[in-house]
Amino acid sequence: MLVTIAFQTCDLCDSYKQETSGAFRVLPPLFKHFGGRSSFAGPVFTVKCFEDNTLVKEAVDSAGEGRVLVVDGGASLRKALVGGNLAAAAARNGWAGVVVHGCVRDAAELRASDVGIVALGLMPMPTEKRGQGQSNVVLDIAGVRVQPGDWLYADEDGIVVSAQAIHVAHG
Repeated sequence: MLVTIAFQTCDLCDSYKQETSGAFRVLPPLFKHFGGRSSFAGPVFTVKCFEDNTLVKEAVDSAGEGRVLVVDGGASLRKALVGGNLAAAAARNGWAGVVVHGCVRDAAELRASDVGIVALGLMPMPTEKRGQGQSNVVLDIAGVRVQPGDWLYADEDGIVVSAQAIHVAHG
Protein backbone atom coordinates (compact mmCIF):
# COMPACT_ATOMS: atom_id res chain seq x y z
CA MET A 1 0.00 0.00 0.00
CA LEU A 2 1.27 3.42 -0.99
CA VAL A 3 1.59 5.90 1.87
CA THR A 4 0.61 9.46 1.04
CA ILE A 5 2.76 12.20 2.58
CA ALA A 6 1.04 15.54 3.13
CA PHE A 7 3.33 18.43 2.19
CA GLN A 8 3.57 21.59 0.11
CA THR A 9 6.82 22.35 -1.70
CA CYS A 10 6.38 26.06 -0.93
CA ASP A 11 6.35 25.26 2.81
CA LEU A 12 9.44 23.05 2.41
CA CYS A 13 11.23 25.87 0.59
CA ASP A 14 10.20 28.34 3.30
CA SER A 15 11.70 26.03 5.92
CA TYR A 16 14.93 25.35 4.00
CA LYS A 17 15.53 28.69 2.23
CA GLN A 18 18.66 29.35 4.32
CA GLU A 19 20.09 25.88 3.69
CA THR A 20 23.45 26.20 1.93
CA SER A 21 25.04 22.74 2.27
CA GLY A 22 23.45 21.45 -0.95
CA ALA A 23 21.40 18.85 0.90
CA PHE A 24 18.17 20.66 -0.13
CA ARG A 25 17.78 21.37 -3.86
CA VAL A 26 15.03 22.68 -6.12
CA LEU A 27 14.61 21.57 -9.73
CA PRO A 28 14.08 24.40 -12.23
CA PRO A 29 10.48 25.03 -13.35
CA LEU A 30 10.70 22.98 -16.54
CA PHE A 31 8.33 20.16 -15.67
CA LYS A 32 4.61 19.71 -16.36
CA HIS A 33 2.27 17.29 -14.58
CA PHE A 34 0.74 14.48 -16.63
CA GLY A 35 -0.09 11.73 -14.10
CA GLY A 36 -3.19 11.07 -12.03
CA ARG A 37 -1.52 12.38 -8.86
CA SER A 38 -0.52 16.04 -8.70
CA SER A 39 1.43 15.54 -5.48
CA PHE A 40 3.87 12.74 -4.69
CA ALA A 41 6.97 12.05 -2.63
CA GLY A 42 9.36 9.26 -1.81
CA PRO A 43 12.94 8.02 -1.91
CA VAL A 44 14.64 8.29 -5.30
CA PHE A 45 15.66 5.52 -7.67
CA THR A 46 17.47 6.73 -10.81
CA VAL A 47 17.75 5.75 -14.46
CA LYS A 48 19.92 7.49 -17.04
CA CYS A 49 19.04 6.78 -20.66
CA PHE A 50 18.77 8.53 -24.00
CA GLU A 51 15.85 7.76 -26.31
CA ASP A 52 15.78 4.16 -25.02
CA ASN A 53 13.35 3.26 -22.22
CA THR A 54 14.48 -0.34 -21.64
CA LEU A 55 15.65 0.43 -18.08
CA VAL A 56 12.61 2.62 -17.37
CA LYS A 57 10.35 -0.34 -18.17
CA GLU A 58 12.53 -2.63 -16.05
CA ALA A 59 12.23 -0.21 -13.12
CA VAL A 60 8.44 0.31 -13.23
CA ASP A 61 7.92 -3.44 -13.65
CA SER A 62 9.69 -3.93 -10.29
CA ALA A 63 8.31 -3.23 -6.79
CA GLY A 64 8.21 0.54 -6.35
CA GLU A 65 7.73 0.46 -2.57
CA GLY A 66 6.65 4.12 -2.58
CA ARG A 67 9.77 5.30 -4.38
CA VAL A 68 10.06 7.98 -7.06
CA LEU A 69 11.73 7.02 -10.32
CA VAL A 70 13.85 9.88 -11.68
CA VAL A 71 14.73 9.42 -15.34
CA ASP A 72 17.46 11.49 -16.95
CA GLY A 73 16.52 11.32 -20.61
CA GLY A 74 19.04 13.98 -21.56
CA ALA A 75 16.16 16.47 -22.06
CA SER A 76 15.40 14.83 -25.42
CA LEU A 77 12.22 16.10 -27.01
CA ARG A 78 12.34 13.51 -29.83
CA LYS A 79 11.10 10.30 -28.11
CA ALA A 80 8.75 9.53 -25.21
CA LEU A 81 10.34 7.58 -22.37
CA VAL A 82 7.07 6.85 -20.52
CA GLY A 83 3.62 6.13 -21.93
CA GLY A 84 0.35 4.70 -20.73
CA ASN A 85 1.56 1.11 -20.32
CA LEU A 86 4.56 2.11 -18.20
CA ALA A 87 2.45 4.52 -16.14
CA ALA A 88 -0.04 1.72 -15.43
CA ALA A 89 2.85 -0.58 -14.43
CA ALA A 90 4.27 2.10 -12.12
CA ALA A 91 0.89 2.55 -10.42
CA ARG A 92 0.28 -1.22 -10.18
CA ASN A 93 3.73 -1.84 -8.69
CA GLY A 94 3.59 0.86 -6.01
CA TRP A 95 5.71 3.69 -7.41
CA ALA A 96 4.78 7.08 -5.93
CA GLY A 97 5.86 8.96 -9.03
CA VAL A 98 8.03 9.28 -12.10
CA VAL A 99 10.05 12.37 -13.03
CA VAL A 100 11.19 12.37 -16.66
CA HIS A 101 13.83 14.81 -17.86
CA GLY A 102 12.48 14.19 -21.34
CA CYS A 103 9.07 13.45 -22.85
CA VAL A 104 6.07 11.23 -22.19
CA ARG A 105 3.10 10.15 -24.34
CA ASP A 106 -0.47 8.85 -24.06
CA ALA A 107 -1.71 11.91 -22.15
CA ALA A 108 -5.19 10.52 -21.40
CA GLU A 109 -3.77 7.23 -20.09
CA LEU A 110 -1.23 9.08 -17.94
CA ARG A 111 -4.00 11.21 -16.36
CA ALA A 112 -5.96 8.03 -15.62
CA SER A 113 -3.04 6.35 -13.82
CA ASP A 114 -2.80 6.55 -10.02
CA VAL A 115 0.79 7.75 -10.05
CA GLY A 116 2.50 11.12 -10.22
CA ILE A 117 4.19 11.79 -13.55
CA VAL A 118 6.07 14.93 -14.52
CA ALA A 119 8.02 15.52 -17.71
CA LEU A 120 9.20 18.26 -20.02
CA GLY A 121 6.39 17.66 -22.51
CA LEU A 122 4.44 15.31 -24.71
CA MET A 123 5.85 13.52 -27.75
CA PRO A 124 3.93 10.75 -29.52
CA MET A 125 7.07 9.06 -30.94
CA PRO A 126 8.12 5.97 -28.92
CA THR A 127 11.70 5.02 -28.09
CA GLU A 128 13.65 2.16 -29.53
CA LYS A 129 14.62 -0.69 -27.19
CA ARG A 130 18.39 -1.02 -27.42
CA GLY A 131 19.05 -2.07 -23.81
CA GLN A 132 21.21 0.99 -23.19
CA GLY A 133 21.45 3.19 -20.12
CA GLN A 134 22.38 3.02 -16.45
CA SER A 135 20.40 2.48 -13.26
CA ASN A 136 21.04 3.63 -9.71
CA VAL A 137 23.53 6.38 -10.69
CA VAL A 138 23.92 10.05 -9.73
CA LEU A 139 22.09 12.29 -12.19
CA ASP A 140 22.38 15.91 -13.25
CA ILE A 141 18.82 17.09 -13.94
CA ALA A 142 18.99 20.57 -15.50
CA GLY A 143 22.01 21.41 -13.35
CA VAL A 144 20.66 19.87 -10.13
CA ARG A 145 22.25 16.77 -8.59
CA VAL A 146 19.81 13.92 -7.91
CA GLN A 147 21.13 10.67 -6.47
CA PRO A 148 19.71 7.34 -5.41
CA GLY A 149 18.38 7.53 -1.87
CA ASP A 150 17.58 11.25 -1.99
CA TRP A 151 13.98 12.15 -1.21
CA LEU A 152 11.92 13.90 -3.85
CA TYR A 153 8.79 15.95 -3.18
CA ALA A 154 6.68 17.17 -6.12
CA ASP A 155 3.45 19.13 -6.26
CA GLU A 156 1.84 21.73 -8.49
CA ASP A 157 4.30 24.39 -7.27
CA GLY A 158 7.50 22.52 -8.04
CA ILE A 159 9.92 19.74 -7.25
CA VAL A 160 12.39 19.66 -4.38
CA VAL A 161 15.07 17.10 -3.59
CA SER A 162 16.54 16.46 -0.16
CA ALA A 163 19.47 14.32 0.92
CA GLN A 164 17.19 12.83 3.60
CA ALA A 165 13.50 12.52 4.36
CA ILE A 166 11.94 15.75 5.59
CA HIS A 167 9.66 15.32 8.57
CA VAL A 168 6.53 17.19 7.57
CA ALA A 169 4.53 18.74 10.40
CA HIS A 170 0.83 17.87 10.24
CA GLY A 171 -1.83 20.24 11.42
